Amino acid sequence: MDNRDEIIRTQMDVIGTLISNNLRSLSDDIWGPQKPYDSGDATPADGSPAPKKNSQKKPASPSAAQEPAKPQEAEPAPEDEPPEKIEDLKAELNELIGLAGVKREVNNLINIVTIYNLRRQNNLKTVDMSLHMVFSGNPGTGKTMIARLMSRIYKSLGMLKKGHLVEVDRSGLVAGYVGQTATKTSAVIEKALGGVLFIDEAYALNNKSENDFGQEAIDTLLKAMEDHRDDLVVIVAGYDGLMDQFIHSNPGLESRFNRYLHFDDYSIDEMLDILDLQLKKGQYQLTKDARAAVRDYITAANTSSIAFGNARGVRNIFEHLLVAQANRLSEDADITKDDLMTITAEDVLAARNSDEKMAAAEKAQEELIQSAEQTIAELTAISKGVSDKLEAPEDNTEE
Repeated sequence: MDNRDEIIRTQMDVIGTLISNNLRSLSDDIWGPQKPYDSGDATPADGSPAPKKNSQKKPASPSAAQEPAKPQEAEPAPEDEPPEKIEDLKAELNELIGLAGVKREVNNLINIVTIYNLRRQNNLKTVDMSLHMVFSGNPGTGKTMIARLMSRIYKSLGMLKKGHLVEVDRSGLVAGYVGQTATKTSAVIEKALGGVLFIDEAYALNNKSENDFGQEAIDTLLKAMEDHRDDLVVIVAGYDGLMDQFIHSNPGLESRFNRYLHFDDYSIDEMLDILDLQLKKGQYQLTKDARAAVRDYITAANTSSIAFGNARGVRNIFEHLLVAQANRLSEDADITKDDLMTITAEDVLAARNSDEKMAAAEKAQEELIQSAEQTIAELTAISKGVSDKLEAPEDNTEE
């Protein structure tokens, strides 16, 4: 290693040390001194919060209040399991909070399929009907929940044998080498036969970057939709604009997907209803002051960014309220049953302050990282200038 490379390496080591020290100092200021990192959920030695584990549990029945955690695969329902009554499924749909437009479109589809089946039973001509669907909307608006319900509805109507749902994203379909993507996608399709294949963030398949195999997954999927038109329903989901671009990027996709469901964001009142449902299920109740405070909490969280996640964000708020209540009650010597059931305005304020503190910490870390990256870029440019100057031949020409 010559002197020039040694200078550059030393500069990079110094920058790395400064970034590490600043991050540790920032974390200690916010979270307090941290214990050395061990394993599991312990906090890493650099002071950054440990990643959260997915501890969501599937509710007893689909609900906009608690959208179930997303499994990569769902166990196929037995073919001999009797289908549910369509009246019960429609009632379950209509009882969900919000989703007015989605409910209307699903009920329309149920009516269309019902008449389609009756015409076939009476030996009348029927028009070819595609059951594949495009779901568009922000995160936490109920797309996965409705996809699960649709799989059960299609089985009830006799359009699918099993009525199960297999959920994947790009990583579940696309491999890293030529020829592997078709095999990987075909395996997922095989598991979904007789039910619904739900592809979340489907637009990620259409990356169009060099050495990307997303198109191979799309081609395999389109062929399967044609070969298994009576035994497979595909639902693709994602953000509004990106899903439009995805569908219109390929004539095959345009021809097979002609049913669109848009999932509007929940209103503040609807999100408060979702929280009320979670509180009722958990045997909790808000005081009058707490209700006003939690409404402000939801409003502030929801207007910060779409990362709040609507129903998912409400679920997070619910969990934070329980933590705040537990912290408050842990200081009481005599805890009654009413105490265990009551969420106070003090709990709401504590939960909100904790959220805001965490958000501020994340923002400060992002700004520090951006500043460090800018510094590295500037020093790299300086190092390159020094390197170019050292490599330039000396001009010894005598005048």
